[in-house]
Amino acid sequence: MKWLGLSRAIHPADRKGTAGLAIKPLSGFSRVTIPLDMQVGPGCEAIVAKGDHVDIGDPLGKPLGSWSVPVHASVSGVVESVREQILSDGSHAQYVTIISDGKDTVSDHIQKPVVTDHASFIEAIRSSGLVGLGGAAFPTHIKLNPPPGKKVDTLIVNAAECEPYITTDNRICIENADDCIAGALATAQWCNIDNVVIGIEDNKKDAAAALKEAAKRAKREGQGNVEVKVLPTSYPTGAEKVLINLINGRIVPEGGLPADVGVIVQNVTTLWFIAQYLKTGMPLVKKWITLDGGAVKTPGNFEVPIGSTIEEVIEKAGGLKAEARKIIMGGPMMGVAVDDITRPILKHNNAILVFTEEEAILPEESACIQCGRCFRACPMKLMPAALDKAARANNTAELEERHVLNCIECGSCTYVCPAKRYLVQNIRIGKALVRAARAAAREKGGKD
Repeated sequence: MKWLGLSRAIHPADRKGTAGLAIKPLSGFSRVTIPLDMQVGPGCEAIVAKGDHVDIGDPLGKPLGSWSVPVHASVSGVVESVREQILSDGSHAQYVTIISDGKDTVSDHIQKPVVTDHASFIEAIRSSGLVGLGGAAFPTHIKLNPPPGKKVDTLIVNAAECEPYITTDNRICIENADDCIAGALATAQWCNIDNVVIGIEDNKKDAAAALKEAAKRAKREGQGNVEVKVLPTSYPTGAEKVLINLINGRIVPEGGLPADVGVIVQNVTTLWFIAQYLKTGMPLVKKWITLDGGAVKTPGNFEVPIGSTIEEVIEKAGGLKAEARKIIMGGPMMGVAVDDITRPILKHNNAILVFTEEEAILPEESACIQCGRCFRACPMKLMPAALDKAARANNTAELEERHVLNCIECGSCTYVCPAKRYLVQNIRIGKALVRAARAAAREKGGKD
């Protein structure tokens, strides 16, 4: 991979042993606990109470702002409780717990959306409860509605799935290629975008072939043109700014958004869901995840209700063959370790990795040897070792000077570090320090 003129790729072991396993629906969950905040920006306020009956697709929360999207029931049953809890990242949100009645009754309110123009398309996407399903949880209706004056000419479909272990996007492409193409073309049509390009790595040959055939069918039937661009397998190909540069050579400016260079990037499963929603009106109530790791008895790809607990998902998938010593939501490079096996599956979860003690052990840090490998690995041309040092020293001025907020937290620096420095972990802390300092400065300026 060439990024800004330098070789900036790393090649972690794929460990995609589930790539050939079809997505299997899991059912019979006893209860779900659904957070009303599963997105970037403010979440929802509960509109249900203890004792209420809900069916699949019924709204549970009222959006708190223009960025917010509704949250819906993923099982039918009775609301057991509505209470505030702490999310795995330390923030607070209302949680709605539903005791399933085992009937999986679909709400009478579900109906296919009527889309006639860009505004009605954006409203439909918001009503579906959709956020980016690749892991970022950015509200999709906001991303598809850039500010006035931002002319977008290219929709990039992110099918790279470059993180080790995760294979759900791969399976969605293989099993539902026509709807992946249909969702991309519908989005391009209603958002007035001329070009659609799918970026996929060359280690996903079956998925790439399925998408190419589906694109040919769509073109023959007069639905539109989609280019499937197969990219060399490397990490972090799927990072938004990196993928834009690989697909059309554009560079998103510091502090800018893809729309600043005429691009919108959407995850392939997000666009597949759009096609499904436009046909059925069923909001986002299920999630498609890879379950893997050395402690898992039967790794695979599964469809589960949003709000089902990690513990029950593991149990219904076949259980464990060894003691779980670490559980990660997401991939090993950018995922987050969870503190409690009863945490719920969220809208933007794409994997649960359950590691044994041997897999979970973190090596001890040693002193930086100034080798420069972290700099050479960084796709954003930052200096991770310097950022790490500044973060540990609470030096916000240096963090600002070295553009810490440009870090995409891909983990490449930590992966290549021979001293096993906790680089990306401390850079995350550094970003938080800078944001807090900026917020304090704004507050002070407002009081003066």
